[in-house]
Amino acid sequence: QTQLVESGGGLVQPGGSLTLSCTASEMSISSFTMGWYRVPPGKQREPVGTILSGGTAYYPPSVKGRFTISRDNAKKTMYLQMNSLKPDDTAVYYCAADLKGETWRYWGQGTQVTVSS
Repeated sequence: QTQLVESGGGLVQPGGSLTLSCTASEMSISSFTMGWYRVPPGKQREPVGTILSGGTAYYPPSVKGRFTISRDNAKKTMYLQMNSLKPDDTAVYYCAADLKGETWRYWGQGTQVTVSS
C-alpha cells in the first residue's frame, strides 16, 4: 500500500527557510499530480501548491514567489522549499498524491512547521 511520509518540519525564525520532503513508498509517483496543503492553528485546510507529473507547479497568491515545489521521481520524493517564512505560515503541512477529479488518493501524516522568534 502506498504511503506518503513528510519530513523536514520544525521551528524557524521569521524570514528563514525550510525544506519539506514527501516520500512515497511502494509505488512510483512519476504519473501522479502531487500537492501540498497546510492547516494553520484554528483554521481550515488550505492549498500550498500543486505540481503536475511533468513538473509544472501552481501556487496560491499567499505563497507565490516564496515557496517552490519540485519533485524527484527517481527518489519518489516531492519537495517544498519555503523561503521568507512568516508567522502566518505556521501550520501542519501535508502532502497529497494522485489527484482524481477533486479527490486526492493518498495523504501524508503531516509535519509541523512553526515560524516564530
